[in-house]
Amino acid sequence: QVQLVESGGGLVQAGGSLRLSCLVSGRTFSSYAMGWFRQVPGKEREFVAAINTISWNGDNKYYADSVKGRFTISRDNAKNTVYLQMNSLKPEDTAVYYCAAATGPLYNMPNEYVMDHWGKGTLVNVSS
Repeated sequence: QVQLVESGGGLVQAGGSLRLSCLVSGRTFSSYAMGWFRQVPGKEREFVAAINTISWNGDNKYYADSVKGRFTISRDNAKNTVYLQMNSLKPEDTAVYYCAAATGPLYNMPNEYVMDHWGKGTLVNVSS
């Protein structure tokens, strides 16, 4: 059974930075496409960033327009971990951030329905 555990959330002032981590259990991490999504209470979960499987060009990344140029997704297959480096944070980035895994390559920007496994989330709170 695949398990995803996020860490790194917290309270930060606007303009600051945080790095989220997601540790994935199992031996087939490199075969998963990984993504980050976020959700504000009362709103739908939205896509943030994704990185493809190694076999489908591990440098292939997708970003939501709202975070492009500020957030960077990366993966360390030796550590079974995917990261989300968040810079120049804004109050509107406040949300619960979820790590997700898809069992196969991504052919375009994903939505939550193509992801197969989810973590429980970590809260990011950006104060103004």
